[in-house]
Amino acid sequence: MARQLRFDLEPCLFLGDNLAVLPAYIADESVDLVYLDPPFNSKQTYNIFKRVDGSPAAAQIKAFDDTWRWTLESEILFRQIIEHGGQTSKVLQAFRDMLGPSDMLAYLTMMAPRLVELRRVLKPSGSIFLHCDPKASHYLKLLLDAVFGPTSFRNEIIWHYSGWNKRLPQHFERRHDVILFYAPAKKAQTFNSFSLPWDSEEEYIKVRKQKVLGAQGTRRYVMSDAGGGKRVKRFLDEAMAYGKPVDDVWAIDKINNSSKEAVGYPTQKPLALLERIILAASKEGDVVLDPFCGCGTAIEAAQRLGRRWIGIDVTKIALDVIEERLGKNFPSLTYSVRFMPTTMEEVDVLAERDKYAFQQWVCDQLGIDADIRKGADKGIDGEIVRYVLAGKPWRAVVSVKGGGVNVTQVRDLRGTVEREKADAGIFVTYKQPTKPMRDEAVAAGLTDEGVPKLQILTAQDLIEGHLPAVPVPAETLRRAEVVAEPERLSVVPTHRRLSSA
Repeated sequence: MARQLRFDLEPCLFLGDNLAVLPAYIADESVDLVYLDPPFNSKQTYNIFKRVDGSPAAAQIKAFDDTWRWTLESEILFRQIIEHGGQTSKVLQAFRDMLGPSDMLAYLTMMAPRLVELRRVLKPSGSIFLHCDPKASHYLKLLLDAVFGPTSFRNEIIWHYSGWNKRLPQHFERRHDVILFYAPAKKAQTFNSFSLPWDSEEEYIKVRKQKVLGAQGTRRYVMSDAGGGKRVKRFLDEAMAYGKPVDDVWAIDKINNSSKEAVGYPTQKPLALLERIILAASKEGDVVLDPFCGCGTAIEAAQRLGRRWIGIDVTKIALDVIEERLGKNFPSLTYSVRFMPTTMEEVDVLAERDKYAFQQWVCDQLGIDADIRKGADKGIDGEIVRYVLAGKPWRAVVSVKGGGVNVTQVRDLRGTVEREKADAGIFVTYKQPTKPMRDEAVAAGLTDEGVPKLQILTAQDLIEGHLPAVPVPAETLRRAEVVAEPERLSVVPTHRRLSSA
């Protein structure tokens, strides 16, 4: 079962693969609105050229690759989805029959389990908006039909934006993206239709192309079609108050280099676009999730509109841009940052950035609640309570070290185990332990259940999936591997740079 985040306290950013973060942290039916702007399979490499404050970056920074290839990892993930069965399996098999083991199939295979997880976390009254481009939208629509059901489809929104058009030899200029809007519920769905104001009565009259009637000094009106061959009066003052109801074609300018909003992120979307989505499909206080949050436009829009939010991205570049953006626009905002690194390189970033965040990650990997105190912690960073043996809980205390380590720290943990009358101690270190440290752990002996009384694990051990020895099945320690109900796919995250919004 996923751990329920405390949304009532503060918003949260995650650095990690959303396929790992979602099952580990986001509870079933806990999110009101999902907006995702995943990579488009555009076959481009995107770079950052300037900082949030508008100043040039010290050097051109590579943000992410949006190029997909069918690899052995793709094949493994595809087979896991197929073996699980269900509608998602069927539609992917149909894609393979049509596309073969292609780049597009690799992209769709990456998207499938993530959409299944997003369906799990979405409330019955919630909505999902998937942002894509016309090259993949028709495939993604079928995939969404399989995951959410075809009756959940609401709109294929066309986001049209201006630009310098030219005559092309084989096709018209491409000037739009597609946003696929799905909502599982029929009656309980949260949706707020709204209108944009008319600029003037003259604009309304010009668009309607109808003759204005009414004597001088009286309310002016036009005759509107009421259906069934009937016509009714439409008073201009009422029409102006009603406004122009928003339809499924949205003309909103893109972000360009001269825009005041621009943060230098290559695929940044305009605030107006995200604000329209959030206003339409959520209420104040609702939870908005962006699992490919990129430079954080959805996060900023949610914050501005009084929504709670969760952002997930796999790149440190995106996290840095978001934090700089939040600091500039909401200097007093409190939020948490959690990490799910999948390589030692990412663990290095985490340990260098914040030793307390490193401790939090270790406790998350062990499946325990962290007891992280920025000060004296008496050598205890967490506690495992697993089961009752002869009427007594079996307990292990945890000590996490993100910096240099030595044998004295292991001896201190041994003393902490004795002082706290715990059964065992677990010492987790970012750096490799020394031989005297390991010798000290061996000298502590075994517990009554035959478990080492002092155990030393490294960050590398956790990355490789090694967990401490406890007198219960080891798999109970890792929440992210718990799988339940049909169509919740148990898959191995493929580590790719997934970052776009």
